[in-house]
Amino acid sequence: MAESKAVILVGGPSRGTRFRPLSLNCPKPLFPVAGRPIISHHLDALSKVNGLKEVLIIGLFEDKVFAPFIDNALVEYPNLNIRYLHEYQALGTAGGIYHFRDEILRGHPKQFFVMHIDIACSFPLNEMSDAHMKHRSICTMLGTKVPQSEATKYGCLVANPETNQVLHYVEKPDTFISDLISCGVFLFDISVFAEMRKALDRKENQEQTDFVSSSNDELRLEQDILRPLTENNNLYVHITKQFWRQIKTAGSAIPANALYLEADSREKSDRLAKNTPGGPEIVGAVYIHPSAHVDPSAKKGSCILHSIIGWNSRIGGWARVEGCPVLAEDNSMMKNGVKSQSITILGKDVSVMDETIIRNCIVLPHKELKACFHNEILM
Repeated sequence: MAESKAVILVGGPSRGTRFRPLSLNCPKPLFPVAGRPIISHHLDALSKVNGLKEVLIIGLFEDKVFAPFIDNALVEYPNLNIRYLHEYQALGTAGGIYHFRDEILRGHPKQFFVMHIDIACSFPLNEMSDAHMKHRSICTMLGTKVPQSEATKYGCLVANPETNQVLHYVEKPDTFISDLISCGVFLFDISVFAEMRKALDRKENQEQTDFVSSSNDELRLEQDILRPLTENNNLYVHITKQFWRQIKTAGSAIPANALYLEADSREKSDRLAKNTPGGPEIVGAVYIHPSAHVDPSAKKGSCILHSIIGWNSRIGGWARVEGCPVLAEDNSMMKNGVKSQSITILGKDVSVMDETIIRNCIVLPHKELKACFHNEILM
C-alpha cells in the first residue's frame, strides 16, 4: 500500500502570459532552469520521499504537450509512476484536485503532497512529512520568511511559535500581517476531500442566496480550503530556512537558476561545468547545455549580463546584451510609459549583430537586431 502520492499543479497555456516571450516556444513547466525543466526539480525532490510511488500532474495543457517529457521522466525516475491528468476546464487550484480525487485515492494512500509549479525551492519534503506525522492534522504547509515589504504579495500566515499551528491565514492581504508566507507546497491527509466537499456545498448555498451563477466545480485552494482549515485548527506550517523563490515572470527565471546552481555546487554535482585545458574560463556555478557552444575566446569578444538568450539565437562579436538585476519580484513591464529596469530577454531565433548593444529589452522571436536598443519591447 502506498503511503503517499504527489500532485503537481501546472496550470495551462493561457496562464503563462507573464512568462512571455519564453512561453511562446516552451510551456512554462518545461522551461529549463539550471539546465533542467522547472518540473524536473519537483520530481527530483519527490523521488527522494520515503514511500512515495506516484506523481500526478494536473493541468489544462493538451496531453501531447507533456507526453515526451513524461516518457523521459519515467526512465530517469524508475521508482515513480508519473501521469498527466488533463482538466476539461479551469477548475481552480483545488477544483482539479477534487475532480481527480478517485485517481489520487487509488491505492489507498494516507496522504498526498500538492506542489505549485511556479516555485524554485529546496523542497524539504521528508522533513515536512516528519512534522506532519507529529500532529496528524489535515494539512501541513511549507512556509518561509520574506522581507516585510514583500510579504503582501503572497499568502500570509500567523502561527503559534511553539506548536506551528496556523492561527490566521490571508491570501495576498492589503496590509502587512506577517512576514511568514506560504511556499506553495502542501501535505494533505486524505480527509481533506471531505473538507473540499463542504467548501463546494458552502459555495452552492452562497450562490443560491445571492442569485449568482458560476462554475460549481471551481475551488480555490488558498481561499476556499486553507482558510476554513485554519478556522477549524486543522492547518500547520513547517518553516524552512533554505532557499525559495517564485517563478512568475520570465525575469524571475534568472535568480531561480542561480539558486539551483548554487545548490548543485554545494552538493558537488557533476552536472556543473569545469575548467578544462583549451576551454572557456569557468567562474562560479555554471551549467553548459550539451547543445551550447562557448568559444574559449568569448570572454574577450562579447558580453552577456543578467539576460536570457532564447533557443537558436546568436550573439555577434563585440556585442553586449545586458539587463538589470532585479532583487524583488516585480511583474510590471512598463512604468510611466517607460520599460521597467529588469533583465534582458531574447526570444527564439534572435540574432544580435556585431558591435551591437541591447540593454534592458524584451525581444520577441525571429528578430535580427542590427542597431542598438535600450529600454524597449521589440515586437
